[in-house]
Amino acid sequence: MIKKKHKKRKEHSNRIGWREWVAFPDLNVDSIKAKIDTGARTSSLHAYDIQIDEGSNLVNFKIHPVQRSAKGEIRATAKLIDERSIKSSNGGLSIRPIIMTRIKIGNKLFPIELSLINRDLMGFRLLLGRSALKNHYLVDSGASFLIPQNNMKGSKP
Repeated sequence: MIKKKHKKRKEHSNRIGWREWVAFPDLNVDSIKAKIDTGARTSSLHAYDIQIDEGSNLVNFKIHPVQRSAKGEIRATAKLIDERSIKSSNGGLSIRPIIMTRIKIGNKLFPIELSLINRDLMGFRLLLGRSALKNHYLVDSGASFLIPQNNMKGSKP
């Protein structure tokens, strides 16, 4: 009988759980709970009262960063980079505005694309898809909140 040598799994310093606290400094969002979803390509942020100014290519919108709460409304403005047809989890297609902004996860700050959509009926205000995490993190689907929060501005809602 031949014994197989198993490689010891190296702990990856860039592991992220399926739920994490993140921030969007350019949108004045100090803390928002994200669901990490590798099945989704595009990331989606809960937004409402979305208004596109065609002349300036800016998007004005409001955010409720706290799950299942209308408290703490944040008004934000970002540059519109695209409008895309995106398939939702139920299979429906919708045209959504796409913005580019910076996300802060722990002590890492990097740019990501976000689609803006009303996520009131969804469990999380933010869905982080695989394209946002590519080259930054490996997802540990069995763990939550692996990123230390001491680098986040403010506190969790």
